[in-house]
Amino acid sequence: MKNKFIKGLLVSSILAVSTQAATWKYAIEESITDVQGVYATKFKEYIEKNSDNKIKIYPYGTLGESVDVMEQAQAGILEFVDQSPGFTGTLIPEAQAFLLPYVFPENSKAIDNFFKNSKAINEMFPKLYAKQGLELLKMFPEGAVSITTQEPFTKPEDLNGKKIRVMTSPLLVETYKEFGAVPTPLAWGEVYGSLQTKIIDGQENPMFWIESAKLYEVSEVITDIGHNIFTTAVMANKRFFDSLSKENKKLVKNASEYAFNYILDYQKSIIKKAKEKIKKDKPSIKFVTLTDEQREPFRKGAQKVYKKFVELTGKSGEKILNQMLEDLKEASK
Repeated sequence: MKNKFIKGLLVSSILAVSTQAATWKYAIEESITDVQGVYATKFKEYIEKNSDNKIKIYPYGTLGESVDVMEQAQAGILEFVDQSPGFTGTLIPEAQAFLLPYVFPENSKAIDNFFKNSKAINEMFPKLYAKQGLELLKMFPEGAVSITTQEPFTKPEDLNGKKIRVMTSPLLVETYKEFGAVPTPLAWGEVYGSLQTKIIDGQENPMFWIESAKLYEVSEVITDIGHNIFTTAVMANKRFFDSLSKENKKLVKNASEYAFNYILDYQKSIIKKAKEKIKKDKPSIKFVTLTDEQREPFRKGAQKVYKKFVELTGKSGEKILNQMLEDLKEASK
C-alpha cells in the first residue's frame, strides 16, 4: 500500500513537471525590429496569449554567428531558430534551391501562394530538416534582394574583378561567378567594415536590411536585377518538438501560422518605407532597376548555376527543384 502511495506521488510529480509553463528560447539572424524579429514577436505573442509558456527572443549577434546559432539549435540549447537557406545550405544542400537566380517571379501574389501551398515546402523539405534534428515550421519570403555597390553596373562585364560579399553558400559563389564578379564569402559581422574599408566592393540583401544595417552609408548604388527574393526558415529542435504534448504541438503550429499570415503583408509594406528612409538619409545614393533586356545576360548565366545545384545535390535536389518549379507554376495561375 505504501509503495502504491509513493508511486502515485511520483506519477503526480512527473505530470506536474510536464505541464509546468516553460520559457522557450528563439534565435533570429536579424534585429528585433526587422522581418524575422517581427515574425518572432508575433509568434511569441500567440504563444503567451494562448498558454502559460514564455518565449525569449535572441536577436542577431547575441549568441554568436549563424553557424553557432545553428549548432545550438541542433544541440537543443535553443528550442526555436530562424535561419535562411544560405546558412543552412551546408546542413541541407537542397535548401539552396531558394538561392538559385531567376527562379521566383516578381508577382507578389504568386510568391504568397507558393509559400502557402508549395508541396516542396510542406511535404518534402520537412523530411530533410528532420534528418538534421530540426522540425521545419515555416518558410517565408523577406522581399526582393538588391545589390549594393560603389559603382553602377548594367551587365556582367561591369562586375569583373569586383568583390561581392555572399553568404557561405556554394550556390551563391557560383551565381556571382556567372554574374562576372568575385564572390567573397564573409561573416555578417564583418560586412559593414569591409565595405567601409573597400575590402569588398558590394553585397546583396533585401531593401529593409540594407536600410536597417545602414549598408547604404558605405555604398553608392543599389541595383535591382530581379534575380531573387530572400527566403528564411523557422525551425524547432526536433527532440524538443517531439517531446511536446499534443496541445503544445498544436500551440506551436498555430503560432507559426499566425505569425506567417501576418508577415506576408508586413514584409511588403516595409520595402517602400526602407527605400524612402535611405533616400532621405543619403540623397546622393543611386537606385537602379535593370530592364528586361539588361537582365538577359544575367539570366543566361543562371542556367549554369542550375546545373551546379544538381551536381551538388544529386537526384534529391533535382526532385526538389522540379517540384518547386511545378509549385511556382501552379501558384502563378
